This record gives sequence, C-alpha cells and structure tokens, in this order.
Amino acid sequence: MASILFVCTGNICRSPTAEGMLRQQLRDQGLQDQIRVDSAATHAYHIGDPPSQPAQDCAVARGYDLSALRARKVQPGDFNDFDLIVAMDGGHMEILADLRPSDSRAERRLFMEFAPGPGSDVPDPYYGGRADYEATFDLIASGMPGLIEALRRQLP
Repeated sequence: MASILFVCTGNICRSPTAEGMLRQQLRDQGLQDQIRVDSAATHAYHIGDPPSQPAQDCAVARGYDLSALRARKVQPGDFNDFDLIVAMDGGHMEILADLRPSDSRAERRLFMEFAPGPGSDVPDPYYGGRADYEATFDLIASGMPGLIEALRRQLP
C-alpha cells in the first residue's frame, strides 16, 4: 500500500482540500484500498478543527465532502509512516526539512510538481475571499492527475 501526507500551515484549507479531493478520486477509480491518504499542519493553530468553512463550501460546490476531516500537526513518526509527504508551498518544505528525522524514509515533494505548467506554491487562501479559495481549489485539481499517476507507479 502506498501512502501520502499533504502538509500546509494550519491543516484547514489547502492540505485538507487535497486530502478530500484525492480520497474521492481514489474511490472513483477503485484505488481507495491501495493508497492511504492523510493531511497535517506545520503549526498547531487549529488542531482538532474541521476545514475552514470557505474551503468546505468550495469543496461541496464541486462534489467533495471535507466535513469529517480534522486538523492535526505533523509528527516525527509521519516521516516513516508515509511514503510521500507533499508540501503545499516552499515554506512548508523548509519546515519539513527541519522536522525530518535522520532515519526518514519519506520522499518530500511540492504539490505543484505534479501539476502542468509553471508555479511552485499553492497560495494560502485563508485571509482571502471566495475567489482565493476557488483559485486554490483549481490549482489542487490541476495537480491531481499527475499525483495519482505518480502514486499508481508506487503500487505493486
């Protein structure tokens, strides 16, 4: 079984959106039992909270349900429990590099490496409006096909 952990700042906007979208797309493709999906935060701002309401509203409008997800912080064990840890921006990559134990087996990548076209970061919509959440959702959606293909290659 392959495993992936999405990481953003508070685990209430970008990373749970990616988690919810990937979970649904894996179910749609019959891969839900072959790939474990989770998300976490680099900071403990919102531990235990559901995704932000604007993120949930945007997801529901596009057929995804994030309501059962709850924010948690990245733990040292995550670096050995997951095959792939995907950061939503470069700042998260730096934090993950600092948190990473020396015996880590997880590969770390930026989410936008899986999307076509330029760009390295998925911007944080938290302080913006609905249009910012929609733009974030669009960026995450653009990277899902490439991510799913990369995950398929890890399956036995």
